[in-house]
Amino acid sequence: MSSFSDLRTRLASGLVMAVIGLGAIWLGGMAFGALALALAGLMGWELHRMLDPGAPEGRGGATGVVAVMLVTVFTFYQSGWIALAGMALGAAVMAWRMPRDKLVFGLYLTLILWAAHSLIVFRGSYGLIFVLWIVLIVIASDVAGYFAGRVFGGPKFWPRFSPKKTWSGTVAGWLLAALVGVGFMARFDLSWGLIPISALLAFAGQLGDIAESAIKRHVGVKDSSKLIPGHGGVLDRFDAMIAVAALALILAYLGAFGGAQV
Repeated sequence: MSSFSDLRTRLASGLVMAVIGLGAIWLGGMAFGALALALAGLMGWELHRMLDPGAPEGRGGATGVVAVMLVTVFTFYQSGWIALAGMALGAAVMAWRMPRDKLVFGLYLTLILWAAHSLIVFRGSYGLIFVLWIVLIVIASDVAGYFAGRVFGGPKFWPRFSPKKTWSGTVAGWLLAALVGVGFMARFDLSWGLIPISALLAFAGQLGDIAESAIKRHVGVKDSSKLIPGHGGVLDRFDAMIAVAALALILAYLGAFGGAQV
């Protein structure tokens, strides 16, 4: 009975997240920007709580507020590599005040900030379909990895940090993400080039998942928080997404997507 109740809670939370997320993506503008900023703030708060568990609660909240401010300033008033440098500098200043794990905190917070910035930029400049492509890459990699890992098993991908991930699941994630790329080729000026990019982004998402797992193992916690009933924390749900979005914007600035505006 308890397992059924847990599943029901997990499904209900998942449905709420899907409705809010898809609604914000569809609406774009302020709705999507507000969601991205809220997620950045919550993830900053969770990261601080994990790496500095003895700190007063207000300190983690302050990190979340500063995270929102940094993304806001460098998304709406700056762009490109200047935005990345500014957010990295802001994260470094906050990391300097941490009692331990300064490098981990600074790097991961920079990733969170850059990812939130990336999603807002993509929705505003590249459009609805581009953001849906990113979301579907994350979902496809996750679903394929889960089922292939259970069906085929085999050697572990990185057992030290993620004992459940297998090579079969990892490769299956790349393949299904590549198929997502095939489905979106007509909407981008890339032809077949979108296929390897989709697989590469799926790999980035898998590494993002492992990175968050490594932090949790380092500090000895199961979840980043209990904010989402049945799912754990915001970082637990969006660890892959932040890595995919962050790398995608770097690729965009390097010209990987050509002049595609969808």
